[in-house]
Amino acid sequence: MNKASAPMAEQQLKFSGYRKRDVPAPDTELSSTMPNTPMGEYMRQYWQPVCLSEELNNLPKAIRIMGEDLVAFRDKRGKVGVLHRHCAHRGASLEYGVIRDVGISCCYHGWHFDVDGTLLEAPCETDDTRLKQTVSQGAYPAFERDGLVFAYMGPPEKCPPFPEYDSYTLPEGTKLAAFSNVYPCNWLQVHENIMDHMHTAVLHNSMVADGVDAKAEGTSIEGMEALPIMQWQATREGNGIAFIAGRRLENDKVWVRMTEMNFPNYLQIGTLVPSGLYVRHSTSSCTRWHVPVDDTNMIIFGWRHYNSEVDPEGVGTIEDCGVDKIDFIVGQTGNRTYEEGQRAPGDWEALTSQRPIAVHALENPGSSDVGVYMFRKLLRDAVQGKTAPDARQQQWLAAGESLSLYTQDSVLHAPTKETPAEDRKLVLELGKTVMDIMRAADALPKQERDAFVRARLDEIDGGRGKEAEQNAARAAVEA
Repeated sequence: MNKASAPMAEQQLKFSGYRKRDVPAPDTELSSTMPNTPMGEYMRQYWQPVCLSEELNNLPKAIRIMGEDLVAFRDKRGKVGVLHRHCAHRGASLEYGVIRDVGISCCYHGWHFDVDGTLLEAPCETDDTRLKQTVSQGAYPAFERDGLVFAYMGPPEKCPPFPEYDSYTLPEGTKLAAFSNVYPCNWLQVHENIMDHMHTAVLHNSMVADGVDAKAEGTSIEGMEALPIMQWQATREGNGIAFIAGRRLENDKVWVRMTEMNFPNYLQIGTLVPSGLYVRHSTSSCTRWHVPVDDTNMIIFGWRHYNSEVDPEGVGTIEDCGVDKIDFIVGQTGNRTYEEGQRAPGDWEALTSQRPIAVHALENPGSSDVGVYMFRKLLRDAVQGKTAPDARQQQWLAAGESLSLYTQDSVLHAPTKETPAEDRKLVLELGKTVMDIMRAADALPKQERDAFVRARLDEIDGGRGKEAEQNAARAAVEA
């Protein structure tokens, strides 16, 4: 740009509302999950949670998942059903159906369906034999696990095993608590927020109105005040992505935090409590699926993990998890007033306010957005069939073996370097090293992975990080 044009370009940036008022249509390749869309069909190849077990009582529950109107229920045998909402007879909604010992009956003419959609009885017909042979209610395979109801909505012949992950049962004594968080916006902007880890140092710490104390409002996260030193890596042969966030702590410590996503919409998150600042090594404290309701609504379904490793001080509250609630920082749901959200905004306000479907064409990305754009590229490749399934995970899944993720938090002892540039390089190198350790552990049997990781961490700092954890734990007990 020459000197003559510089003032003109600068002038174009001022009061530019008139020139920027037109809003283009959103890119739907990744955002739309309606039936017969590329993303929708890709997502239907995986088990998806569709509601919480506590939402199924003696009445059916109307649900909407990926643009399909469905009904979920638990019959008197204890089997769950996820059926098309409108009865195959004349279209009355099964949300008004009557739950039976086996299956459900439509309120209109009593047509009775099993959980697999089989027509068991058509009481208004003198001979229902022919109907039983030719008519069925649309149904999806479904089951319950630790308070979540899952359904598989893809081609029946391609129904995969449900993936079992180490963190569901390890360490011993782990308890899983089901929860949901409802968001009136597209699923993608909620999901990709995870790879935008830089926002934790801003949104969750200092973005409050004058006179508001972020800690008192419960919107801040202790330990995440400083901007992390970020890097991202593709995982699972391109079927996933992880961020590696390094933070320099006091007393010559470095905190390496990693979160991994498995495509299309699954992830686990590390510690959610302050103990992450001193715990030597811990894995997941939260599992999440970001499930589309339709293109402008979504629900986070997940499990909070409770054990002495991810929350040694017992800060978490299992009773605060459930339908549209979680025991994490304030601002994860829309249950506050509009003014409360304005004064101390959280994830819910930041994500739902991006428009019902975020318009990527209007973004002006910076270097901190590398992970978000990398995620979109990898997911787009997967949707377009350019990415082969991860061979190792497919092998272990077929064999019924437990899977691991790279999600973790580790605190290492590493003396601070003389200059900020040298220290930044050190933190990046430590992050890469921890990721290499997690990748190496992935090839080991479930029961050997944790010990392997801890031993390798000891090799890095001679066990000094372990000593720091023990000292901090003693201090916490004394306090």
